[in-house]
Amino acid sequence: MSHVVAERTNALNKGAGPLSYIRRGGALVSLLPLIPFLAFIGYFLAFPLAFIVRDSFLDNDKHFTLHNFALCFQGVYGHSFLVSVRLSVISAFIGAVAGAFIAHSIMRTGQRTRRAVAATSSVLANTGGVPLAFMFIASFGAQGLVTKLLKFLGWDLYGGSFTLFSAAGVTFVYCFFQIPLMVLIFSPALENMKPEWREASDSLGGTPFTYFRRIAIPVLFPAFLSTSLLLFANAFSAYATARAMTSGTLPLMPLLIGNLVDGNVIANEKHLGHALAVCMIGVSVIVMTIYALVLRYSKVKK
Repeated sequence: MSHVVAERTNALNKGAGPLSYIRRGGALVSLLPLIPFLAFIGYFLAFPLAFIVRDSFLDNDKHFTLHNFALCFQGVYGHSFLVSVRLSVISAFIGAVAGAFIAHSIMRTGQRTRRAVAATSSVLANTGGVPLAFMFIASFGAQGLVTKLLKFLGWDLYGGSFTLFSAAGVTFVYCFFQIPLMVLIFSPALENMKPEWREASDSLGGTPFTYFRRIAIPVLFPAFLSTSLLLFANAFSAYATARAMTSGTLPLMPLLIGNLVDGNVIANEKHLGHALAVCMIGVSVIVMTIYALVLRYSKVKK
């Protein structure tokens, strides 16, 4: 009799029997609130993505082909890809370095200042598109207020090769939302730096450079690298700001894809546009995979 009771107890512990069904039912019930979210993601992300991937392998006659992907890295398309990567890398680097220094300076202030900066950064990091382009054109354009003020002070902003509508100008505009995003995401990593670590380094005779090299960099580097990758993906996929500023004249991948898909500039090449979009998705997936691996490594190390 005791042997039978032991077997039933073991079966229940392993998940067999009525108790396991009750547990599974409770788990399914707990997933019900996620159904609207999953439906939203499926309809607006997974469903269009599946059609984009499918159409990227078709020609205008609906026949399977790999010719679209062969063109992605040739001629103007390959040049647009390189320009997009270069612009994203530069803006991510500037945003990461400047944002890290700003976040470090804010950590020395009080809680009210930190909250105010965090609230401001959250607003600026989500500012983009046509309003952001109009703001910079009105301020730093050829007839902008800041441009006229600098010219009155003796510095002609447009006296050299700089223009707000070039790659350098778009990079400058991108830094407006890249730096606040870095401040917003990197600040929690700085808050986790314990004062005891600095005190232990000082008590053992370590210099500020020793603390920075042996403690701060190893601890903060994973967060810095992962946030930099996020900034790269953010700039690489930006569309509305560059489109509003340059009217599609700057060779960027998102702008080129828009011209191919809507057919206003280049007709009957929407399948090539879908192939370019799949290439961009592939780059973003690689970057975000590295981002996730870096975060996982930093958590395991801690």
